Amino acid sequence: MNRQNTFVYHLAALFTIIIWGVTMVSTKLLLREGLSPEEIMIIRFVTAYVFLWILYPRSHRIKSRRDELIFVGIGITSGSLYFFLENTALVHTSATNVSLFCALIPLTTAVFTYFIFREKPLTKRFRAGSVISLAGTVLVILNGKFSFEINPLGDFLAFAAIISWSVYGVLVKCLKGNYNSLFVTRKIFFYGILTMLPYFFAVAPFDVPASVLIKPVVWGNLCFLGLIASSLCYLMWMLSLRNLGVVKTNSYIYFSPLVTIITAHFVISEHITPYVAGGTVLVLSGLWIATAKPGTDKS
Repeated sequence: MNRQNTFVYHLAALFTIIIWGVTMVSTKLLLREGLSPEEIMIIRFVTAYVFLWILYPRSHRIKSRRDELIFVGIGITSGSLYFFLENTALVHTSATNVSLFCALIPLTTAVFTYFIFREKPLTKRFRAGSVISLAGTVLVILNGKFSFEINPLGDFLAFAAIISWSVYGVLVKCLKGNYNSLFVTRKIFFYGILTMLPYFFAVAPFDVPASVLIKPVVWGNLCFLGLIASSLCYLMWMLSLRNLGVVKTNSYIYFSPLVTIITAHFVISEHITPYVAGGTVLVLSGLWIATAKPGTDKS
């Protein structure tokens, strides 16, 4: 792959992470309007699936039962299971703890990829950049409040969520580019929705009044989450995973907390402190060190 094409996929990964960072604030606004995390999740996924089906209604013949099981696994690990674990973790532990665990995703994915595929060792450049970015992420999230309360159940669920997302990256690699990316992305949401339904039938039936859904702040943010953050961004992330590799693409996750904090500053008036500024410098420096050199650490 030439340098120009590589740059496009790096740009796609960065754009995706910026959008996903904004979704934290978008979701918070919806929660304030009375929607539950699970209701937001199902509306977001259904909207994304319908939009992708309109864009690409064509179906592909699945080449093997193994591939179909991989699609099921991708839908669960990047959709229903991941969001369920993350949302439930927030009930039992602090957002700081959950954010710190999520910042470990690039490292856990790198380890998973190395031990499963054994293609290339993790270079010193990547390891150094990851450590610097992780340090910056911790500095941003703690934001000067250097306390970390241990909440066993919540912290276990948060750790399980990052394992789920890491497995998703590995499963995408197992498909080896045999299917159209739009089709794969649509399948993710199909199985994500399918595996969410038992929760709504058995635990918490979907119950959002129409008077809430017609509010501009509600339908506007739901459209943003479904059309942009889900359908478009999952597609761009899929393309980046296939062309840059799991390890390098997931390095951009370090950038997400910074986007969330900056967005929260302008939208809901949260303050940016010197710790955030210093953490930003560390995260960007670490990303540059880990990903700037073309052709390195492709997994």
